[in-house]
Amino acid sequence: MASTLLPPRKSSEFKRSYVPDSADLGEWSRIEPILQDLCSRPLSTQEELERWLADLSEAQACIEEEESRRAILYTCQTDDPEREKAHLQFIEEITPQLKPCWDRMNRQFLDSPARTGLDPLRYEVYQRLIENEAQLFRAENVPLQTEDDKLRQQYEKVCGAMTVQFQGEEKTFPQMKKYQEETDRAVRQEAWEKVARRALEDADALNEIYDQQVRLRTQMAHHAGFANYRDYQHLARGRFDYTPSDCVDFQDAVEKEVVPLMQQLAERRKRQMGLDRLRPWDMQVDPQGRPPLRPFDQARRLIDGCIHVFSRVCEDFGQQFKTLDQNGLLDLESRKGKAPGGYQAFLSEIRLPFIFMNAAGTDDDLFTLLHEGGHAFHSFAARLEPLQAYRSAPLEFCEVASMGMELLCTPYLEEFYTEDEAHRSRISHLEGILMILPWIATIDAFQHWVYLHPEHTRKEREDYWLELRRRFGPPVDWSGYEDCARVAWHRQLHLFTHPFYYIEYGIAQLGSLQLWLNASQDRARAVQDYRKGLALGGSRPLPVLFETSGLRFGFNREVVAPLAARLAQDLELG
Repeated sequence: MASTLLPPRKSSEFKRSYVPDSADLGEWSRIEPILQDLCSRPLSTQEELERWLADLSEAQACIEEEESRRAILYTCQTDDPEREKAHLQFIEEITPQLKPCWDRMNRQFLDSPARTGLDPLRYEVYQRLIENEAQLFRAENVPLQTEDDKLRQQYEKVCGAMTVQFQGEEKTFPQMKKYQEETDRAVRQEAWEKVARRALEDADALNEIYDQQVRLRTQMAHHAGFANYRDYQHLARGRFDYTPSDCVDFQDAVEKEVVPLMQQLAERRKRQMGLDRLRPWDMQVDPQGRPPLRPFDQARRLIDGCIHVFSRVCEDFGQQFKTLDQNGLLDLESRKGKAPGGYQAFLSEIRLPFIFMNAAGTDDDLFTLLHEGGHAFHSFAARLEPLQAYRSAPLEFCEVASMGMELLCTPYLEEFYTEDEAHRSRISHLEGILMILPWIATIDAFQHWVYLHPEHTRKEREDYWLELRRRFGPPVDWSGYEDCARVAWHRQLHLFTHPFYYIEYGIAQLGSLQLWLNASQDRARAVQDYRKGLALGGSRPLPVLFETSGLRFGFNREVVAPLAARLAQDLELG
């Protein structure tokens, strides 16, 4: 189900009132007059300022949608030269000219005498965002950011081209994942080796991309007056409500409270499988030898089943997901040339989400769509917000929307499974949460070290990666595959495409576990509070979004310990 045609640009629901209908927003000559008009307006009165904010929001939405459409079409088929050309044209020609314009308008807003008359509660978050953007902007960083964007695109292209020959067919890496669930250990090993060896062929290319990115990103930080890219990116990501040291506290909490449980889980797996040691291809198979969970065989079955599951959580969610299906806003199946991973993108002008993933029929694929569905419902919940900046929330809460949806859907998995299989899927999902928290800590700690030591060599980087895996990883024996272990971090696309975007998953996972516990006591109230939080979009500070949803914002040992204890209880760990 390749999504080659997206819905029309024009929306009968959200009509343009400022941007000309005929404007081609892929051409700078058509964008520039719109931005020049905004930059030239007087903002002396409250009325002028609020009209300007409305027109600015419309212009931003229209331009951002043009960028999103090109990125979506490219990731759906990275080996299409026309899509690649269109995507790169926006990155190279449009974005570098937009950034100084947005900066001028930020400063125009900050200099407006009418700003003091704005409702302080309504505009608290917006003013903080604009002040932060103005503080961080440096014109000399624009070409560096463009080069970084091009390297991100190159990473996607390299990964999108990775395929292997297996059982007489060419298969993508996402398609190969399901073989790690096969009960035949020889099949798992062969599949794992095929993928690992193929990845090694491009290891030097990916290392070179990352080396260049570390240099570029460090330069950006220095230009902005920061000692390192970690501290710069912390603010660039809008992290106003916690510090880098809080992230280190999260790493410590996971090491102390979660890693021992993960190790117990791995030891139990080893016993159940009758092995003297766990190998990399032993971690996804059912340890009791049961056949792999296969919830669907075609995207159509996945879509129809998820419509029913989402409807059980909330009827509105089912209707919203139908809207995506009916409007060509789902591209779910893996194929050659498709970028790795999964995401939800928001088409800002028509205010509809798009879901991208690489499904191959596994239980993980089912949860990926439940996850991305949560993001989509978040987008729907805030789509009536007038300010473009408030139609999306901080990522730490966006991931509560998605991870929380996964857990809210678990009571209804019989849509895809028998009763026994559904129970098995639920337990597997909880085990996955126990495993992912140490991985999140690993990726976050890795990035801290990389950017605090930007002059490191590749060997030093790989040595530190192995040190982190000894600290946070399960007891898996990589003997004979040490070269693969040293570059296993290459598979985490966020390191290349979204630097420092990963701790958000950890913060949000703790929020989603709280939502799960709330739902176990009062499901209707938990869903109601969840929807209240989603409806706020990004209009309130992060701790308020958590509080509105009935959750506590925090990620130290005090927060982590009781959640880890509940996971241990449900998973029957000591």
